[in-house]
This record gives sequence, structure tokens and C-alpha cells, in this order.
Amino acid sequence: MSSAPMLVVRPAESRDLLALERLAATATPRLTNLPAHRDRLEERILRSQRSLRAEIDFPGDEIYCFVLEDLDSGEVVGTASLRAEAGAREAYYTYRQETLIHASQQLNLRHEVQTLSLSHEVSDATLLCALSLDARYRETDADSLLRRARLMFIAQYPERFANELAVAFPGYLETRDERQVSPFWDSVGQHFFDRDFNDINQMAGVRSKSFIAEVMPPFPLYLPLLTPQARAAIGRENPRHEYAMQEMLAEGFSRSRHVDIFDAGPLLLAECERLHTFKQCGWHPVRIRPQESLPDAVPAMVANQRLGDFRCVLARYALTPTGQLMLTPQQAEVLGVEEGRAVLAVPMPLPAVDEGEL
Repeated sequence: MSSAPMLVVRPAESRDLLALERLAATATPRLTNLPAHRDRLEERILRSQRSLRAEIDFPGDEIYCFVLEDLDSGEVVGTASLRAEAGAREAYYTYRQETLIHASQQLNLRHEVQTLSLSHEVSDATLLCALSLDARYRETDADSLLRRARLMFIAQYPERFANELAVAFPGYLETRDERQVSPFWDSVGQHFFDRDFNDINQMAGVRSKSFIAEVMPPFPLYLPLLTPQARAAIGRENPRHEYAMQEMLAEGFSRSRHVDIFDAGPLLLAECERLHTFKQCGWHPVRIRPQESLPDAVPAMVANQRLGDFRCVLARYALTPTGQLMLTPQQAEVLGVEEGRAVLAVPMPLPAVDEGEL
């Protein structure tokens, strides 16, 4: 893209259904929580609209679906969602990595064994999920805006969300005979289902993942009994999502002991107050100025204060000596704000990732 487009993150509307279908179908790899199924996507938009209209005192089974729109082309180029409580409708299952100790005094042996145990500990967390972005915009500021605008929404309406946030990443896949397969699924789930990874992934997207936990064995899985390929895949993100993973770690999320029950992809966790966006964001009165008069400044996310008409855009973090945020007329129009109205803003640059988190 030769010049920076005018981008906005906003709640999904019924007119976005075809775009959501396209984004679901082109997600790489396919996302369980974003099925390429028109009825499910239409239901998601309607649930999101109901959630935005509802009076909420604490998180429940609400879902908030957002889209990224390129206003220069009028095209919806991305989508991302929030599930207020991951396990509100049914338990949100993961595998938890654990260490069991086997010891024998008679034999003078002490042996540590790595295991995976079914868990629903993450059910109470708010889940950042279902992100798909047009390939032309990946690993750009548009990518960051779509991913992190959800944090700007949570920061404004904390009563609607849990204090603990979770974000799951697709796991490592291999290509065999021109098909994407999961080494972890082949070593674990395949033994209990007469379906390959792609089929079961699609089924879970249309139905739910709970049936997996109902059929999978409830006792711990001993990692030494899995194939080397399956063990290597545990907690490993899909290469196409490395950029997103790095950004969320820089934001303040941390790797957890939990992995996906399908492909063993990593699950990151964080408490809101630990995140860069929450610590650095602030309210600023708006001052509208022509584009050419704005000083150079680092890019920033800027959001309005409207729940149902939430808007978040990219702008310069250009402040006056009195703390006013300078916006162009176009940016102010997109946000629906006038001179003097307050907006929430946070600089886009993130701190470096601690090497221990990589």
C-alpha cells in the first residue's frame, strides 16, 4: 500500500455478513471460533448487537464482534471478537501442562513425567478471539489496530469483562499431501474420533468444542507416550501467527500452562492492569486542526466514548501543551467527536519483549 489508508474498527453490522464470510473462509489456518458458516456468522452479529444494547453489570455470555474497515475503499478487511466470559455457555476446555513425580523408595527412583490434563480453569476469563485479516494488511499498523482496539473497548467498559484476559493462538500444523494436519491431533484426538483434524475443526466451529472434552479421556496424557512430532507441537504457535504472538507478549500477556485441546496451540493470559494499553491510555480533549498543521508524532490508537457506536482509529499522538489531542477533521468525523470532547488515546509503540517470554 503506497499511502496509509483511513482505517476504523467498529462493531459489526448486518451489512458486514458477506465480508465476514470471506474473512472466515480465507483465515489461515481456519479458525474454530470463526466458522465459514453463514448462519453462525449472522447469529454472531445479532448476538453482538444485543450485547451492545444490553445493560451489563458483570460479564456473561455476551459476544462483541468488530470489523476493520478501510474507509478509502469502503471495504471491510478484518474482523475480531471478544467473548465476555469464555465458558459462560459451556466450559472452555484446555489442556494444562503439569509435572507428575513418580518415586520409589525401594528402588531409590524419582522420576518427573510431563503430562497434559483436561482443564476448564480459563472458563471465567474474557477471550480475545476470531481474528482474521486480509493478507494485504497483515503485519502492518492495521493488524495492530484490529488486534488491540479490543483492549481500548475493554478499558472503557470494565464491568462487561473479566479482569483476566485470554488469547489463544492456532497451533503448529504440517503439510502432508497438500493438506494441513496437526501432529498433536494425529497423536491424541485421532485415536478417539474417526475424523481428521480439518473435519473435526470445522465441526467444532459449527457446533461447539465441548463434545471433544466429553469424549476425550479425563485422565492425564503422559507426554512420553506421544509421538516426538506431537510433543514438539505443544505450546507452539502456527508460523503465520508469530507476528501476532510477539505483539501480544509485548503488550504484556504471558505464556500459560494451557494449550488448545485440538492442536495444542498456546494460550496467553494477563490481568488487565498488567497490559501496556491499560497502563498508558488516557483521556484527552479533542482539538481539530488541518492535516498539514499537525506535528510529527508517534502513531496512536484513539477511541470515542460511544458504546454502540464505538470507533477506534489510528492517528498521531500529537498533544498540545495543555494536553489536548490534535485530530484532523476527517478523524474527528469518523470518531463522531467535536472540538473539546474527550477521547481515549494510547501510543502504538510497545516495549521490547523479554527474551524469557519468547
